[in-house]
Amino acid sequence: MTKAPLVVFDLDGTLVDTAPDLISALNHVLAREGLAPVPLESARKMIGQGARRLIERGLEIEGREMTPGEVTRLTADFIDYYAAHIADDSRPFDGLVAALDVLERKGYRFAVCTNKLEWLSKLLLDKLGLSARFAAICGADTFGVSKPDPVILQQTVAQAGGVMSAVVMVGDAGPDVGVARRANVPVIGVTFGYTETPIAELKPDVIIDHFRDLPATVERLIHATRP
Repeated sequence: MTKAPLVVFDLDGTLVDTAPDLISALNHVLAREGLAPVPLESARKMIGQGARRLIERGLEIEGREMTPGEVTRLTADFIDYYAAHIADDSRPFDGLVAALDVLERKGYRFAVCTNKLEWLSKLLLDKLGLSARFAAICGADTFGVSKPDPVILQQTVAQAGGVMSAVVMVGDAGPDVGVARRANVPVIGVTFGYTETPIAELKPDVIIDHFRDLPATVERLIHATRP
């Protein structure tokens, strides 16, 4: 365990713009069912609650009802296709790597807390050359709970060797703000992610529009909360 401050990031819509590959995988399984593709821009806000929910929402848009068993089959097909194409078009958001470099030089460490499956999260970050930057990469299946349950954030911090009194959460949507509030840690909201409810309405502690603003914002929040 270390008292070095820890910045915990959501993944989809926060660290990485994964929408192109996620929606491509969604449209792949919809096409196999004879359904029309979902446009990328309108589908971006559907991301963030896991693969199964993305499939369910895609089916809702098409007006198609399926049994839970059929949705399970489509979800498995989706994951197989997505894993094979996970970094075709997904890229870190602009300024991320530079922001991590600045914070790392100041002694900060990093972790990922996502509702994506852990192995898919690690595969994506491996493909993008980012995995080594994070002391822990934890998903919805890592501890058996998803955001906004505070246990997933608390256990991610523990796995990264951090302490809850020196943590800042960074995310783009309701589950991220919710998990931070429940775990009593400050949260930074980003405006470039995938949320149906505008991030301002979710009331994170601070909102940033670009990662260039992350280091100073993290420093301010950490210094405000540390004893």
